[in-house]
Amino acid sequence: MDLATLMGLRPLAAAGLLVTLTRRCPLSCAHCSTASTMDAEQVDADRLRRFVASLSSDTAPQVVLYTGGEPLLRPELLAELASSTRAAGSAPAVLTGGFFARGGPPPDRIWRALLACDHVSFSLDAFHEREVPRAGVFDCLRALLDAGRDVSLHVVGHESGDEYLAEVTSDVSGTFGTRVPMLVSEIRPVGRAASWLNSRQPAVLDARPRPCSLAAWPVIAFDGTVLACCNQRVVDTRPVPEHLRLGHLDTDDWPAIRHRLTHSPVLRMIRTTGPLHLQAKLGSGAGCAGYCQSCRALSQDPAVLAAAACAAAGPVGELLDREVGLMQHRAGAASLVKRYGSSRYADLVAP
Repeated sequence: MDLATLMGLRPLAAAGLLVTLTRRCPLSCAHCSTASTMDAEQVDADRLRRFVASLSSDTAPQVVLYTGGEPLLRPELLAELASSTRAAGSAPAVLTGGFFARGGPPPDRIWRALLACDHVSFSLDAFHEREVPRAGVFDCLRALLDAGRDVSLHVVGHESGDEYLAEVTSDVSGTFGTRVPMLVSEIRPVGRAASWLNSRQPAVLDARPRPCSLAAWPVIAFDGTVLACCNQRVVDTRPVPEHLRLGHLDTDDWPAIRHRLTHSPVLRMIRTTGPLHLQAKLGSGAGCAGYCQSCRALSQDPAVLAAAACAAAGPVGELLDREVGLMQHRAGAASLVKRYGSSRYADLVAP
């Protein structure tokens, strides 16, 4: 599965699943959104095995993306879960920081885990390059391409005009042509970056319909909680806003999580109109600091929840949810990146 196909599925409810294998990482990047360390928490392996085993061919997501922390710290588990994922009809993919690319070929156990995935994406930025040389990442990309795997790079910079972004994207394109697509985005003030990076983006209070694609794929967080949003503040904060909590690995399987995600009236409205529009039209209209902040506050507004249930609980809500997702899907991966990543480099997702 290439990067454009993977990203094109992002607006479709339950078309993908994000699985956090661990919050541990041997790197110490200053911008790390998860603030990962080597002694951080990770989900019990048996819990993950049980959940992935509940995927079935009739309802399985099209892609399961394994991430961290650094998922390759658990290579045997990743290879096992990727095999189960593929058996259920889903494409396994992994996002890695590439700590194993610091010198020579990857160890056999890591190489087997990489080959177990259909798509392998490496993080590449100025912070990673202080610990993992770009040449080592390029060597891994070449080896994976030779092995028939789809690959990509997740590149981040300070802003669209960052000289680093211009240099590294030019280097990748000059070295690999169109064989290595790139998802280019900008650093956000979350995780470790929150201590030194101030948000440059003003709060967006436009209440016109603005669908949220980040509420389309379930996310298994570090503690086994399953969320309807991949926003890092939602992933990190407990308790989770009730409308964004789908369940837990201890009590729920994939069919239950999928049903809650696709049948929740408030999540349907978030995916189709966005939280600001939902609040302005159906709720109390109380002021919020911005788009995501308004979403996190929806559980505290009974008027929104009641009105969303009336508007989106039935077949009309289901139809609206599906059609708005398909509209964004047809617009293509670059259109999605223009909204959530770096607009300047959005076309590199599908070169």
